[in-house]
Amino acid sequence: MTVSKTRAKLVDVARQLFAKMGVENTTMNDIAVASQKGRRTLYTYFKSKEDIYLAVVESELDILSETMKRVSEKAISADEKLMEMIYTHLDTVKEVVYRNGTLRADFFRDTWRVEAVRKRFDANQVQLFKSVLREGMGTGLFRIDDVDMTGELLYYCIKGIEAPYIRGHVGSDLDDGTLDVYVRRLVLRALGMNL
Repeated sequence: MTVSKTRAKLVDVARQLFAKMGVENTTMNDIAVASQKGRRTLYTYFKSKEDIYLAVVESELDILSETMKRVSEKAISADEKLMEMIYTHLDTVKEVVYRNGTLRADFFRDTWRVEAVRKRFDANQVQLFKSVLREGMGTGLFRIDDVDMTGELLYYCIKGIEAPYIRGHVGSDLDDGTLDVYVRRLVLRALGMNL
């Protein structure tokens, strides 16, 4: 097995164990046994459980990043692309958190640890949003004074509602159509579109 395949297997096994038993209740030995690798192999790739936990979070963010990149490359209008990016981001983060069971509690309890891993991911996402905003400016859909600042604000606003969205506190009393109308009005009007 190649180095990257071995590391990927260790990360996947750790993710499954963290999801099932929680990070605190999972030991490095549990990961070594479940992956059918020795502790020496595990410690070759990861110095501590903290390192492997951060690798798990990073692998989930890589999946989200690829998903968002595919949406940003779609051949649709910039306004539709932007709306799809917003919903894809929120829904994919929600899916990741729920898919990972017990890990979900750790995600909400220890956001600072997750934030350390998210820096590169957040920077990439901001760039994707900026590129779609530039595309919208180029086609005359959006009227924005400062694309860079608007891209950062938009992304961090979306990031800021992740936890309430995951917990069902955002639009839970609205049907999807009504919620979509509100989101479109808020976002697209802020970008200078007449709706």
